[in-house]
Amino acid sequence: MLEATEVAVEFASRGRRARAVDGVNLSIGAGEIVALVGESGCGKTTLARTLLGLERPTSGQVSYDGTPLSYTGRRLRAFRRQVQLVLQDPMGSLNPRQTVYEAVAEGPRIHGLPDEEEVVASALSRAGLRPPERFFLRYPHELSGGQRQRVVIAGALALSPKLLIADEPVASLDASVRGEILALLLRLRDELGLAALVVTHDLGLAWNIADRVAVMYLGRIVESGSTEEVLTNPQHPYTQALLSVLPESPQRIVLSGEPPDPTRIPTGCRFHPRCQLVAAGKGADACHTTPLPVLPPTTTGSEVACHLAQVPTPR
Repeated sequence: MLEATEVAVEFASRGRRARAVDGVNLSIGAGEIVALVGESGCGKTTLARTLLGLERPTSGQVSYDGTPLSYTGRRLRAFRRQVQLVLQDPMGSLNPRQTVYEAVAEGPRIHGLPDEEEVVASALSRAGLRPPERFFLRYPHELSGGQRQRVVIAGALALSPKLLIADEPVASLDASVRGEILALLLRLRDELGLAALVVTHDLGLAWNIADRVAVMYLGRIVESGSTEEVLTNPQHPYTQALLSVLPESPQRIVLSGEPPDPTRIPTGCRFHPRCQLVAAGKGADACHTTPLPVLPPTTTGSEVACHLAQVPTPR
């Protein structure tokens, strides 16, 4: 359904160019949930915004249903009806002066959909706010955190999209509510055939909800594959370090330093300055000097960009 091909996004930064996204291939199939994971600052949100058409790629292209994304007003508007965004902070994304009805009705009004009240009621009901009429005249401050996130999801569902891009959809919620929102996303996938890209730093969330996982570091996908393959047998040292923070992990891997400045990408493997294997003296020459290829988009099998991984790196 949605595919990024060799997508790069650069921003001007103090006279230099910061490569926030640097040659990413990513595909999302119909009815599929893909988790995009990585630490803060790795480029996840910039990639999500680019997939939505909110940022234009410096190079590469985004395609929807096999057609390159057009940035003209009418075509972009039609595309955004099919692909909707769910933001991290529901209190920040809802207008405190708008009622729940007004918030959910905004999208249908922009797109000129008929039967507005019926559309709003149906969207709220699908998002788990029942009976929907009970919530029409409420304001965001009158709702719990979980209810506010359901309103945000209802606003996206009001346009009957085929794909949701959810940026840290449960990060601001209590643990007791997180499971409810994740269950809601899975139910929407089963009932509506809705696909989703879930942007998160939480590998536990990815394990519970995703069909496939793509691990991002410093603007690139460094490992991708089915959730079970990636999270039970990680090949990239970065993925191994991310998984080591989970309570059931037998060994804690502490990465040294911070992610490098995106205006000064390291030569060779971009992870080598922090890699625990390089620090132990394994394969240091290749990791310092030999560039790694961009991983191709894949819906089957695993791919990893690492000189020291046990599975072959794609060439």
